[in-house]
Amino acid sequence: MLTGRVAAFYGPGKPMRINEYEVPEAEPGALVVKMSVANVCGSDLHQWRGEFDVEKFGRPYPQILGHEMTGTIHQLGEGVTRDTAGQPLQLGDRVVWRYFYPCGTCRACLKRITRACPNARTYLTKSCDESPHFYGAFGDYYYVRPGAALFKVPDELSDTMVAGVNCALSQVVGGMQLAGVKMGESVVIQGAGGLGVYATAAARELGAAQVIVIDSIPERLELARGFGADATVDIEEFPDADMRVRRVLDLTDNWGADVVAELVGHPRVVNEGLRMLGRTGRYLEIGNINPGLTYELDPSTLVFGNRSILGMVYYEAEHLQQALDLMRRTRNTYPWHKVVSHTFPLEQINEAFVAADQGKVTRAAIVP
Repeated sequence: MLTGRVAAFYGPGKPMRINEYEVPEAEPGALVVKMSVANVCGSDLHQWRGEFDVEKFGRPYPQILGHEMTGTIHQLGEGVTRDTAGQPLQLGDRVVWRYFYPCGTCRACLKRITRACPNARTYLTKSCDESPHFYGAFGDYYYVRPGAALFKVPDELSDTMVAGVNCALSQVVGGMQLAGVKMGESVVIQGAGGLGVYATAAARELGAAQVIVIDSIPERLELARGFGADATVDIEEFPDADMRVRRVLDLTDNWGADVVAELVGHPRVVNEGLRMLGRTGRYLEIGNINPGLTYELDPSTLVFGNRSILGMVYYEAEHLQQALDLMRRTRNTYPWHKVVSHTFPLEQINEAFVAADQGKVTRAAIVP
């Protein structure tokens, strides 16, 4: 009997435990993947801190966190012969896959906005103690359910480079398209973590004439410049929100940005970001996924400025393919290999979360 380890999460404030389960057989249409790298995403930190009511959202304990990952095919279920792009699959192939499964029949799916499917993660309504167990990235294996969008990984990309394609890069690739970034426009990125530096490259590749990145950590700002940022705003140098808004206006000929992307993950930065928008500007909200936290808004600023706010969670299958292609094409242009700054073995997952929570890393990764 083959078994595999997982880092089981029992709730905020409790250390994750290493549990071991039997590795299931792949049902028709499914795959079992041997994990290579799994990143600690910001949403993992939100759950770990207790900023989600996990049981309210249908994820009873224990559960396995993690959804930004890559691995190799361990077992192919009956009927699985090609990836979503039509490439043949075999055991040992390196793959990335969309970690949620739109139902295809709800109103969102019928409008072909599958990222908004309310049923996409209903499979998480049972704990990892129940078979097939491996529904999260922080473990030795991952059970990919039938119907997943899945793509082979190009040989030119390393595991640590490509792990962030699933979730972070795909999300900002789709988000920048949702915001309608056009050639010649100016884009402000709030936050230079993994999402922020990925968004910098995405905005640059879509033709933005100027990309401005805001953060407080010098190493992150340096990395953002490597990903195409034309200007950076160091919060230590500009400690007041008014100062940062003034700096963005100065950099945009006193007009303001065409697009501002919130990738910090806290509502305290939203009003500041909205003030950085020029007329007809679009505010892209991706980072705030912690329910219950709010901010005040004067809606007349949206009306008089013809400004809009766009929210996006998850991504379409095409965005995953686009993100993978973007990384392959620009592997020698941007320092993709530097986004994962620290790796930890599975046994040190609690230390990895502490390091990520303290902002000491751009992206922490678990290498089982």
